[in-house]
Amino acid sequence: MSNEKSPVPEWEQRFRAARVSLPDWAEQAPDRALYVSNSTGTYEIYAWDRSADTHRRVTSRPNGTTDAELSPDGAWIWWFDDTDGDELGVWRRQPFAGGPDEHAVPGVPAAYDAGLALGLDGTVVVGTSDDEHGTTLYLRRPGAAEVERIYRHEEYGGVGDLSHDSTLLAIDHTEHGDAMHSAIRVLRLADGATVAELDEVTGRQHPSGVACLGFAPADGDTRLLIAHQRTGRWEPALWDVATGTETALVLRDDQGREFPGDLSAQWFPDARALLVEHEYEARSELFCYDLATGGLTRLDTPRGTVSGATARPDGTVEFLWSSAAEPSAVRSTAGTVVLRAPGPVPPGSVPVEDVWVDGPGGRVHALVQRPPGTGPFPTLFEVHGGPTHHDSDSFAAGPAAWLDHGFAVVRVNYRGSTGYGQAWTDALHGRVGLIELEDIGAVRDWAVDSGLADPSQLVLSGGSWGGYLTLLGLGTQPDSWTLGLAAVPVADYLASYQDEMEALKSLDRTLFGGSPEEVPELWHASSPLSYVEQVKVPVYLSAGVNDPRCPIRQIDNYVARLEELGKEHEVYRYDAGHGSLVVEERIKQLRLEIDFTLRHLGRAR
Repeated sequence: MSNEKSPVPEWEQRFRAARVSLPDWAEQAPDRALYVSNSTGTYEIYAWDRSADTHRRVTSRPNGTTDAELSPDGAWIWWFDDTDGDELGVWRRQPFAGGPDEHAVPGVPAAYDAGLALGLDGTVVVGTSDDEHGTTLYLRRPGAAEVERIYRHEEYGGVGDLSHDSTLLAIDHTEHGDAMHSAIRVLRLADGATVAELDEVTGRQHPSGVACLGFAPADGDTRLLIAHQRTGRWEPALWDVATGTETALVLRDDQGREFPGDLSAQWFPDARALLVEHEYEARSELFCYDLATGGLTRLDTPRGTVSGATARPDGTVEFLWSSAAEPSAVRSTAGTVVLRAPGPVPPGSVPVEDVWVDGPGGRVHALVQRPPGTGPFPTLFEVHGGPTHHDSDSFAAGPAAWLDHGFAVVRVNYRGSTGYGQAWTDALHGRVGLIELEDIGAVRDWAVDSGLADPSQLVLSGGSWGGYLTLLGLGTQPDSWTLGLAAVPVADYLASYQDEMEALKSLDRTLFGGSPEEVPELWHASSPLSYVEQVKVPVYLSAGVNDPRCPIRQIDNYVARLEELGKEHEVYRYDAGHGSLVVEERIKQLRLEIDFTLRHLGRAR
């Protein structure tokens, strides 16, 4: 009898393989950088001295750490300290070379993070959000021991950026009450006076948002790079906050045509050019825009998705790239791999196919991956969260695991998704959840009619907003699905609103056009709990007990109703927040989902 252990399945290898994020570097010390990695089995912050090529783990917490920033001089590493994923915490800091952590800004209470800005001269601005006060911004001036409160409003907002000389502060805010379309206010820090305001929501029949992308990196330069939606999509422009003048950026492809999809930008360190990212149909590409000549040059990026990019002082651009078939790596336009995670490269996976399906609100884009063999296949519809997000042609261990088990995987960029224009993203008002499910239903019908999907083995699955749509879909489309997998979902929308973080309450009021007291019929119509009696198939739910986004009480309400009705279900609760940063916990969760699915579909492992 052999005592040899069976090899680790490829799907588990993908999860356990080390990953790194795009390194962030210090403006005055560009050889000092930070990145996030799971190389020890938990996602934590790492410091990288690029000149010596030495790496040091900065944080070590049971449930991981991902939010951090370097001071401009590279001397300090700031990181956000919450409790077991509850997202309520304070900023701490430690020396770049290592040493004890200290409370970075005494006087700022524990709260949800609403941004951080660190000035070259030592100026610090901390944004907080809480249920009692909404958004509060605190200022600590250079050399001062105490903090000042410089902004407070009940609606959601946050830190935009400090000007290079720390005299001006840009704030993204939603004081007008529309959390999907922000405005920008610029304050003079010397006296707190408003210098400029850009609001394209108040008094407008068709509101559009603006967002701060960053001040020019030069002293005395009052140009603010912004993003706007005036043309029905996101694109950048320059706004001189001192004079109020705006400069449109003429961005055209090599045929002289406007780019479809969304455009964003950031400054090159010399303030003479912009790094432009074009995002369209689940993929992205990079360009350099010369501000003096207006010339736009495409940078060499493979077909797939850029998950982050940064322009270095030497003029090169570093970017984190992957595709559905190929794992991520930090690359440079110089043609090198800048940073690769230690250990073996995870196994690749299956490329995606683009499918367009006619839906009730227009053509719906879906990404399809097929396992080997001939269909129809058991098929997993993996629904993305957000809802203002989108699935992309990028590497993901979860879908690859289902492909390894013989499932086709379909991901739908339903109305509400980003990257397809403002009208597509803004379409959710009023009939929240129900609109997205119309698009998912149209793609589901295509998958069956085309021979891809076995109609008797259709799994609806998702996390966060995707988990919400899963539960809502099982109740409102009970004959369309064979079973459902809902991770950290909204399950009882009214109870979720009562318990969730304030920023999400603002978003929900915008989506529904009012609070549960003001438009109760809309909230009831969009809550999965309203349709639990119609659920016909087995349901699997997983939830973090410390989750501030989809709180545990409202999930317990839904589970209790399933139990009362005798509906077949299983529940897994874990000690973290809105997901886990621990690799083995992620593997455990997916293994439970796979086991549940194979059991109920009568398929062998």
